[in-house]
Amino acid sequence: MLWNMLRRFTLLLASLIASSALVFLLLRLLPGDLAQAKLGIYGTPEALAQLREEYGLDKSLAAQYLSWLSGAIRGDLGLSVLTGADITQELLAKATVTLPLIVIASLIAILIAIPLGMFAALRFRRWDGIATSTVSQLGIAVPTFWVGVILITVFAVQNQVFPSGGFPYDGWSDFPNAVRSLVLPATTLALAQGAVLTRFARSATIDVIQQDYFRTARATGLSRARALRIHGMRNAMVPVVSVLGMQISTLIVGAIIVESVFALPGVGQMLLQDVNVRDYTKVQGTVTATTALVFVVSFLVDSILGVIDPRARRR
Repeated sequence: MLWNMLRRFTLLLASLIASSALVFLLLRLLPGDLAQAKLGIYGTPEALAQLREEYGLDKSLAAQYLSWLSGAIRGDLGLSVLTGADITQELLAKATVTLPLIVIASLIAILIAIPLGMFAALRFRRWDGIATSTVSQLGIAVPTFWVGVILITVFAVQNQVFPSGGFPYDGWSDFPNAVRSLVLPATTLALAQGAVLTRFARSATIDVIQQDYFRTARATGLSRARALRIHGMRNAMVPVVSVLGMQISTLIVGAIIVESVFALPGVGQMLLQDVNVRDYTKVQGTVTATTALVFVVSFLVDSILGVIDPRARRR
């Protein structure tokens, strides 16, 4: 098991380096000049040359990447070319909105989807099980931004229960309003991702209740729900945990859309703004940090699977 953990960690490091190099290269291939973007119409050849030298843009791509990578390893993602702001500090500030949004959405999706999926599986031949499965299928088909608009219309405009968007100026110091501002965005994300998770939980549970060991447990007089809880829950959770890792990664990307709909000052909103103004250095740091978070989530999911799935420990 220790060898498997070491192998996964080595793969994580290799993936992080490869993805950061790919992001760095792709951004350098995009049209436009960072020095020209900063200086604008005042960009004389002498000023452009001086700025390129100041930011190391006159060096080879390999030298630029290694210089940036050495700083990124220390937690220094550099400075914004356009504003001069510290990218790491700005990213951490925006993450105080995005990460709680993702965590709350994940908890809502898990608490709703897994019980519903198992319920639909245990009653998959009855009307309520079929209805649950149908609703989850509709949830997959509905666009996330449309769900957000509907929630804003019902709970913010018509009933004024929650704010329609934005985040308190004082941030989490104003805890009640900060939580209220994330309820609708988190619910929007959770409904979309929970629908997918419900389908996988249903399929995994149906697979378990069709196994011989489950039929044997039922023959001892246990109800379906009790037999699943005692004998089948662990096996049913293996594919669900695997899918959950992918779902959390999808939530990180989906947060960009939701933050735009609800005008949240998070990482996704910042990324869109930086792309629009061609602040490629900041885009590079943000995308690399987001990609790293996705890889870390995948690593943690693989580690959890190695604990709960005996077959994974033998690989």
